[in-house]
Amino acid sequence: MNDTPQTPDPIRGSARGDAAVPLSVLDLATVSSGSDVATALRTTTDNARQAEALGYHRLWVAEHHSMPGIASSSPAVLLAHLAAATDTIRLGSGGVMLPNHAPLVVAEQFGTLEALHPGRIDLGLGRAPGTDQATMRALRRHNDPDPDDFDGQLDELVGFLDDAFGPRHPYAHIHAVPGPVQAKLSGTTASRPPIWLLGSSGYGARLAGQLGLPFAFAHHFAARNTLPALELYRENFMPSTVLDRPYAMVAASAVAADTEYEAARLARTMGLAMLRVRGGRPGLMPSPEEAEAYRYSDAEAEFVHSWLANVAFGEPHAVRQELDELIKATQADELMIVSNVHGHETRLRSFRLIAEAYGMA
Repeated sequence: MNDTPQTPDPIRGSARGDAAVPLSVLDLATVSSGSDVATALRTTTDNARQAEALGYHRLWVAEHHSMPGIASSSPAVLLAHLAAATDTIRLGSGGVMLPNHAPLVVAEQFGTLEALHPGRIDLGLGRAPGTDQATMRALRRHNDPDPDDFDGQLDELVGFLDDAFGPRHPYAHIHAVPGPVQAKLSGTTASRPPIWLLGSSGYGARLAGQLGLPFAFAHHFAARNTLPALELYRENFMPSTVLDRPYAMVAASAVAADTEYEAARLARTMGLAMLRVRGGRPGLMPSPEEAEAYRYSDAEAEFVHSWLANVAFGEPHAVRQELDELIKATQADELMIVSNVHGHETRLRSFRLIAEAYGMA
């Protein structure tokens, strides 16, 4: 019998209960109407603890800016807090919007997180600004990175994370600290967070495949592109030192409640919130009462109806059935669940009910 402890795979998870694939959580630190940012961040912390106890594989937070209803504008700061409040669950960014930041800064932030919580941190990277164009200009000032140079920014980030610039590179003598430079000086082995590429179209899918990186697709807001993007990823996949075969995670919206009626009321709050975002009027997550009282135009009603068609909501067994169908259709290796609804307890309960439906609790 081999008693040597097995090193956990930094990417691939294990399914819990009777789920076909590992289940994970995307938490947007939602700020609900009638509440405040402090409560939203406490809820995200509670959610991380609960997700760990229930057997969810990982919990990610996402970078958004100038959106009053989302409190996760600084993933690295929030992840440090969540990691200190938990023990085993993987935590990461879903994602950091790389064009908003100098690659060296991202390498230092996530090098610090990895040093504090080795083997538990994921670095998910996106190409979009995570906000509107005006806010993007405020973020990037005059050194606005060319979004078409994402490949170059990614190469630079990897160079800092691995301390791997060639001797003629202009950054050859610059080191991300914490990082491999300390390990080299002390004769120890350094670890770094695995990089994931995120996407809602074909660009990230193709690049992740070509680089042999894990890929996470945003089905929760780009459902029409899900199957084409995953096909692109798998067609372009080249084995790497990171992965020998593709690993695709799909993020999907799901709301479970004790009754179908209550789940539908909660889901409609998501529809109204997204309607306001798309209309350039982002605000706090509306309550079910606000969503019921809102007077929708025909076009708005059609938008919300179309949006909710891609949300799995209902009693727990019904939500599980829809999620299982999505897993089968996409052949996803992992499913990340988004329950971006109004209210502290309703969000926590939705994740718990889904875990119970899969026999995880």
